[in-house]
Amino acid sequence: MKPIELGRMRIHKVHEMDSPVPLLSQLPGTTEADMRRLLEWYDQPDEVNPDPETSFMTFSVHSWVIELDGRRILIDTCCGNHKNRSLPEVSQLDTDYLGNLRRAGFAPEDIDLVMCTHLHFDHVGWNTRLDNGKWLPTFANAKYLFGKRDFDYFQANPEGEELHHEALLDSIVPVMEAGQAELVDENHVAHREIHDGVWLEPAFGHSPGCCTITAEADGPPALFWGDVIHHPVQLIRHDLKFAFDMDGAMASATRVRTMQRAADEELLCFPAHFRRTSAGHVKRDGDAFRYEWIEG
Repeated sequence: MKPIELGRMRIHKVHEMDSPVPLLSQLPGTTEADMRRLLEWYDQPDEVNPDPETSFMTFSVHSWVIELDGRRILIDTCCGNHKNRSLPEVSQLDTDYLGNLRRAGFAPEDIDLVMCTHLHFDHVGWNTRLDNGKWLPTFANAKYLFGKRDFDYFQANPEGEELHHEALLDSIVPVMEAGQAELVDENHVAHREIHDGVWLEPAFGHSPGCCTITAEADGPPALFWGDVIHHPVQLIRHDLKFAFDMDGAMASATRVRTMQRAADEELLCFPAHFRRTSAGHVKRDGDAFRYEWIEG
């Protein structure tokens, strides 16, 4: 898709892969009525239909790059290549992510700052690359910001979080050992100041330290919501626990607050996993919400 210009910012999408999984494996409890309501504004016939049993949830896995004030800021680094994962579908991938980054206009050494909305495996993978059997930072000239809460949680390797602990060991720890990482609080200002820069805001629930990232620079603000909302059907059924939500009730409450804010403030949103152009606007729709994609 073509870059999006918002004031002093230019925002680029860098695609890694699409990952389809059965919808009910991720959002059990989704009903036929939910799907019919979704189909009123989301037409993706290879993915969704009125029957939740045969519908898929297809994740677009991608990064966003912000160009702002001469800096290049990369948000979320997808799954990564050549990594051993206990989830077979994402183990030992070999995607053309770096090629897509270059086609968007950036070499790895051009990136100045890497930010992760949270530290799940599909948001940190390209933090490192394999070089002669060793994991090295992919973005050699960048500073990386990692949230303290998520780092402490996944470092402890709690039961049920083995997949994300694997990612911490090969995609977070090597960056810290290279001296390129900084652990930050979840309300950290990453560039300039609030309302004229880039900053984190807490969005806990999906993970202990899950954040949103807002960027604003002499134009409309951009909201990078990470995994607060994974799929459009969650705008209708925000109450359902997503498969990877650490705290389902907290994640649901965060979803509602995020959708209300996005709709009321008319924010341009940049989801981590929506398909098409991904970017768009949340609109109120009776007792729920809907999404309007921008043209690519």
